[in-house]
Amino acid sequence: MSSDEAYSAFLDQANQDTGASDASTQSSHPQLKATDTDIPATLQNIDQTYTSEADEPFEPVSLKWTGRSMPSENDFAGLIGHKAEVSTLSTQDFDPKGEYKEVMKAVEKAGDGKVRIFRVEVGSTRVWYYVVGWEKEAGKVVGLRAKAVES
Repeated sequence: MSSDEAYSAFLDQANQDTGASDASTQSSHPQLKATDTDIPATLQNIDQTYTSEADEPFEPVSLKWTGRSMPSENDFAGLIGHKAEVSTLSTQDFDPKGEYKEVMKAVEKAGDGKVRIFRVEVGSTRVWYYVVGWEKEAGKVVGLRAKAVES
């Protein structure tokens, strides 16, 4: 066998479909729930991005919640279907430069006027920020969320 034939056989073998591309398109990060009920109109047209290494847009959140107050960190983790760490942030820690005033106002208007920020870790560098309020009469947690990459 000539070296050209051996090289050609090597290339044919190297170019065979191993199924690896299918595996790489599936995320190893969990899908976190954002909606299971109607989204308030005030949250549907927010055109703002969260600044991080990913610069992702804010998305509406509207989740059924029958608790007597805003969910705790553990309750919120269960509400969104997350099994790892969830923590809360102050408004000042989340938005020290005042870049997300429109987001805060929209969430205040959609909920009870109070805002709570949950930080949900989904990997060593990936985080979801949920900026939410409680709509007591409708029995739901409403707000906005954004994905961030923090390395």
